[in-house]
Amino acid sequence: MHHTIRPYTEGDLSGVLSAWENASRVAHPFLTEEFLETERQNIPQIYLPMADTWVAERNGRVIGFISLLGNEVGAIFVEPEYHGVGVGTALMNKARALHGDLEVEVFAANAIGRQFYGRYGFELLHETMHEETGNKLLRLKFTHLPHQNNKHK
Repeated sequence: MHHTIRPYTEGDLSGVLSAWENASRVAHPFLTEEFLETERQNIPQIYLPMADTWVAERNGRVIGFISLLGNEVGAIFVEPEYHGVGVGTALMNKARALHGDLEVEVFAANAIGRQFYGRYGFELLHETMHEETGNKLLRLKFTHLPHQNNKHK
């Protein structure tokens, strides 16, 4: 399936919010409507201005995005109907090309996200608590493995 990864522009906001909301409802059924409503306002006002965001576009439609704060993946969401076809991987590959080693926090109860990160090669660093919601968070790290032939340099 063909999709393009490109930098976020302001015209992408509705597509980004749609991907966030639809994917979040699937991955985060444990979050309250109140929390989601606050987040929906924080995304354009706080998160997007701080982050380096890239979108995945297919046939002119934004179907997913990744927001980076340095080498930290602040968010990665893909419209649920495009899960499992390589969109998330393409977005993560972009982050990896920009930053090499990456870190991310994922809710312990987010089976979809944990499966995706595990397949990609992220490993557990430690557990924390998400103070706003009382849910357990896992901090994961992806370390770019050096090529074998660099060992003797």
